[in-house]
Amino acid sequence: MPTAGAHILVYPFLTSGHIIPLLDLTHRLITRGLNVTVIITPNNSSLLDSLISSHPSSSLQTLILPTPSWSATSSNRLISMMRGLRELHYPALRTWFRSHPSPPVAILSDFFLGWTQQLASEVGVPRVVFSPSGALALSVSYALWTDLPKSEDPNNQNFQLSFPKIPNCPTYPWFQISRFYRECKEGDPDWELYRSCFLEDKASWGVVLNSATEVERDYIDHMKKDAGHDRVWAVGPMLPPDDDLAGSTSRGGSAAVQSHEVLKWLDSHQDNSVVYVCFGSRQNIPESTKLAQLFAESVDGTGPQRSKAKELKEAVMKAVSKGGSSDRDLDAFVRSINELES
Repeated sequence: MPTAGAHILVYPFLTSGHIIPLLDLTHRLITRGLNVTVIITPNNSSLLDSLISSHPSSSLQTLILPTPSWSATSSNRLISMMRGLRELHYPALRTWFRSHPSPPVAILSDFFLGWTQQLASEVGVPRVVFSPSGALALSVSYALWTDLPKSEDPNNQNFQLSFPKIPNCPTYPWFQISRFYRECKEGDPDWELYRSCFLEDKASWGVVLNSATEVERDYIDHMKKDAGHDRVWAVGPMLPPDDDLAGSTSRGGSAAVQSHEVLKWLDSHQDNSVVYVCFGSRQNIPESTKLAQLFAESVDGTGPQRSKAKELKEAVMKAVSKGGSSDRDLDAFVRSINELES
């Protein structure tokens, strides 16, 4: 028998770094009583296996939509994915909403799916943005594509770009700004599509962040002030429960190295003797660059950096614990969704 909670549609962007945290959030939404339909494509459907096995079909439904052809619409793969999803899924979702006997009361979709704001408006439900990263990154993206700042010296890649509307925001050298923003021009269809995505995100009813208030309080407060409402919920970071060993190993699909082998290797080393560095799934490192040089330049294993890392870890663990800020925000988000049904 279905639970008493409202029905919500969850739509992740179709890359694993975006799918996994939103599925982790989906698990928490279901355990708090919501009924969820998750959109997925056939090539990513295996990522749902663990979630499906953990929840009854009355609480969790899947909506499998076809995978677009990425290569046909743009030379930029990200833009091709964004455009392909819109062209193929928008009409299918509109039809699905109108024919569903009990359609969702809201759409929770990834920030790369800005067009779902228009879909939500058309079918008469609010759209909530999900950001798999934090409030600062999303605030900078909003400011970048809203205000369209320019470099005073296009030939100077170290020109410092500031975002004065964002409190305590770092300045960024021009080369660190989105390459797509720097190299494409206004009026270009791809550039306009990318910009419209973030403008539609900014116009959405609410935002759910994979972050914690203790870590990004200034930026979360800024997002609320900029939006003109308090519907900004920091519910992260999305992590599997400590006692969910099965979920921890299956949530990302198959891996080249099994998690127990990684844990065994880590256990064989002394405390504080291993450094973890993540360059991101889309980062290109020049072949001539030595990793040791990168470690030496960016990581200091002693002193204030280690103390700061420990402080942030403690703050995050407190936030996601029962009664912590992320736990409270998640409860508040679920209440807001249930109120839409009344």
